[in-house]
Amino acid sequence: MNNLEVVQQLYQWFSQKQFDQIRTILSSDIEWIQNEGFPGGSIHYGIEEVLSGVLTNFKKDWKQWNAVVKEWFDSGHAIICLGYYEGIHKKTGKLMKADFAHVYWLKDLKIYKFQQFTDTLMIQRATEQ
Repeated sequence: MNNLEVVQQLYQWFSQKQFDQIRTILSSDIEWIQNEGFPGGSIHYGIEEVLSGVLTNFKKDWKQWNAVVKEWFDSGHAIICLGYYEGIHKKTGKLMKADFAHVYWLKDLKIYKFQQFTDTLMIQRATEQ
């Protein structure tokens, strides 16, 4: 397995909600940076904080949530993903679509840092009554 395959596996496991599997590819001291204004947006440290503060949180407010990657870029120690989020907010019923860029840094096939870049305005609009 290489770094690109690790990140691709992450998206597959996330879509299948296989959080125990996700734990196996995250570094114990991972730094996960979500845009301010994004659900769970802030900096999260460690596997448990990433899982509880970010990855499992979407089911609370979103009827549906997907991250669709359209392009993958492998720079060796970092993987860049371009794509979009799509979802339906539970309270408003509004459909949302927002472009993103995700950057993952890896060492020894473990993700030790993630940084998100996305249009949080599109997500905010879906949550407004």
